[in-house]
Amino acid sequence: MRRFLLIVLLLIGAVIGWWIVYEVSRSCGGPPTDNTPRLAGAALDSLNGVVVYYNDGMSAVHGRNTVDGYNVGLKYQCVEFVKRYYFEHYHHRMPNSYGHAKDLFDPALTDSTFNTARGLMQFSNSSSTMPREGDLLVIDGSRANSYGHVAIVSKVGDGEVEVIQQNTGSSRDSYDLDLIDGRWRIDSKRVLGWLRMP
Repeated sequence: MRRFLLIVLLLIGAVIGWWIVYEVSRSCGGPPTDNTPRLAGAALDSLNGVVVYYNDGMSAVHGRNTVDGYNVGLKYQCVEFVKRYYFEHYHHRMPNSYGHAKDLFDPALTDSTFNTARGLMQFSNSSSTMPREGDLLVIDGSRANSYGHVAIVSKVGDGEVEVIQQNTGSSRDSYDLDLIDGRWRIDSKRVLGWLRMP
């Protein structure tokens, strides 16, 4: 009986360990998924000419990226990529340029409202407005990553949203997209919503 309980506890520990590693690699940091050795700052992917760089781990910091006094963010973090994307592609500067990933979304606002701090329209996850390419997706924090995560919607297809992101195990990820009672929902409990140019 003791041996059986020990085996069960080891299996439970292995599952919990796998889940933690999975969450960390998916939520702002982790090794490259193809096992290719890389240095921080290596180009991984791009969207509309804006490059995704490798960070070498969720908590790695390589200085601050600023352009003409505008705080783009900590180099190679997820927030730095989305703010750099909006700056380079849309020439947009967020009025409040500070905060962690999850802080880009204001939970006090109702769906389809202007987020003054970010200078962008904000849509809740379960919105009458469908996400579209170029939207800034905001993901809540987790036990493995309390800061949250952000990504750019790179493609919206039939029942699916693809995102491009920085500081994760993979530069691309996808989520199921559902239309329920006239409202669009990205199938993830952690997705708070999306921001868009007004």
